Amino acid sequence: MEENRKENTVSRWRLILGQEAESQLASCSEVGRLDLTEEELIMDAALAAIYDESGTAGSTKGGSGTGAGRGSSSGHGALHLSKWLGDVRSFFPEDVVSIIQNDAMERKGWKQLLFEPELLASVKPDIQLVGTLLSLKGKIPEKTKDTARLLVKAVVDELVKLLETDIRRAVTGALNKRQHSPLPSLSGLDWKRTIQRNLKHYDTERRVIIPEKFYYFDRAQRSREWTVIIDIDQSGSMADSIIWASVIGSIFASIPALNTRVVVFDTEVVDLTVQCANDPVDMLFGIQLGGGTDIHKSVKYCEQFIEEPKKTLFIIVSDLYEGGNQSGLIRRMREMRESGVRTMCLLALSDKGKPFYDEGLAKQLSRDGTPCFACTPALLPTLVEGALKGQDLAELSKRIGTL
Repeated sequence: MEENRKENTVSRWRLILGQEAESQLASCSEVGRLDLTEEELIMDAALAAIYDESGTAGSTKGGSGTGAGRGSSSGHGALHLSKWLGDVRSFFPEDVVSIIQNDAMERKGWKQLLFEPELLASVKPDIQLVGTLLSLKGKIPEKTKDTARLLVKAVVDELVKLLETDIRRAVTGALNKRQHSPLPSLSGLDWKRTIQRNLKHYDTERRVIIPEKFYYFDRAQRSREWTVIIDIDQSGSMADSIIWASVIGSIFASIPALNTRVVVFDTEVVDLTVQCANDPVDMLFGIQLGGGTDIHKSVKYCEQFIEEPKKTLFIIVSDLYEGGNQSGLIRRMREMRESGVRTMCLLALSDKGKPFYDEGLAKQLSRDGTPCFACTPALLPTLVEGALKGQDLAELSKRIGTL
């Protein structure tokens, strides 16, 4: 058993290091040679097509038939790519499949994976793939667009399923304060129901109704109680965050108590509120990845939607590399905060590591009361609930472990 374990370890290193390491690894084998199993040969050929810089893929006995080394980027017809995709999905775990697919497109330029409906249908949908599709959407052939849309929808549906319950619970928990307060609010009084239910207590002499019981709206269900504005940087480096933010925006838009606005920007500003509310997939296809950044212009545009500052939550999703009027941006954000708007800046909204961002601008905004932090999607509901409840977001972000 110990020998088998050692042989398996050597074989795994062989798959990781490629054919060039075979002679060195063979010396570690008990039999002085390295024999890959049929399955391992298929895995090796699939990996060789992407990673082998020597240009030799090793044996393809029973393999994927890619017919190219890890350094090759040509000679792959649709049939070979389809077979390669099938092998990758058959023999590697799902998280590894995503990495290999994206490496194939980034290292080898196999963007043709996205241009044939049959090939695209074989790809495992994930956030990175959606980001690539969005960056290439202007080049995707008409025949492939329906397939591309289905892949994007599959990812969006999965993200909605992941986040919707927690976000709705967070918003409801923040707005439905009445169940925790013994003092009813006049602003929440349901006049029509209160009058109808108390007509029998009409005092004919005084000509007034003397209510026996008052009825109030459920605050969590009242329409448009808060305005939430999501201002999204659509520069290429923000691809993952854009996808998450779009999905979250669509969930906010579906909650009656929130008046949600969704805006995206580079050097220009585009209002995608309608598309986001109707279909987040439409919104994503309305985004143009790349270009410069003018955060100041987008903030100025969004100010028109602030009708009641103390009932407004403003979220910027950006790495803060401002190409526009930085001093104007700082001033507007400070004034917005001082008026009562609850503001936050998400430097990244993804499950990846620490993001790149303009630390100087982030520190300045934070000093002025707009906390700036990276946040995984799973933590966002807690931050939103804290913002709606008026909690100190800087302290809250430290407690829950954001950047």
